[in-house]
Amino acid sequence: MTDYRLILASQSPRRQQLLKQLGCEFEVRLKETDETVPTSIPARQVSMFLAEKKANTFKNDLQSNELLITADTIVILDEEILNKPKDEEEAFEMLSKLSGRVHEVVTGFSLTSIDKQFTDSDTSLVFFRKLNREEISFYIKNYQPFDKAGSYGAQDWIGMVGIERIEGSYFNVMGLPVHKLYQALQNFKYF
Repeated sequence: MTDYRLILASQSPRRQQLLKQLGCEFEVRLKETDETVPTSIPARQVSMFLAEKKANTFKNDLQSNELLITADTIVILDEEILNKPKDEEEAFEMLSKLSGRVHEVVTGFSLTSIDKQFTDSDTSLVFFRKLNREEISFYIKNYQPFDKAGSYGAQDWIGMVGIERIEGSYFNVMGLPVHKLYQALQNFKYF
């Protein structure tokens, strides 16, 4: 085990919860990051690109004993990336597109110290049953999905009633592929 102090660069309550459940002590540190992505980057690599971009904004501020975790989650349907919705209308449109379909959730993460960076991602397939307009509207009004890629959280009501099955990591769909992060932390000799 090393003396690394973990820094999580995410305000996501889900990522914070998962990291705590993994047994990690960490500090949350935030910085604004321009999340513009060049169009030349393939959809399935966007989350890794953004995780590294977020990490690079901290590069000059890290101490020698700090290990930074950054992450980004995207939802891909028919090669289209569904980001966080701007408003209720866009959330309704996204959830209507996902209804009755299978989509990919890709979460990229990066571990960064002052002398080393490791980036990886994980992909899960999410199978949604057909949702009716009332269910989608109820979810948007009661669960405010505006901070979630694809307009939903698997751990929320819509996940309970709408997701028929997931192929891959459930935690990846929540926003952090904990099994891969754990192995990466072991490689950094954190565990």
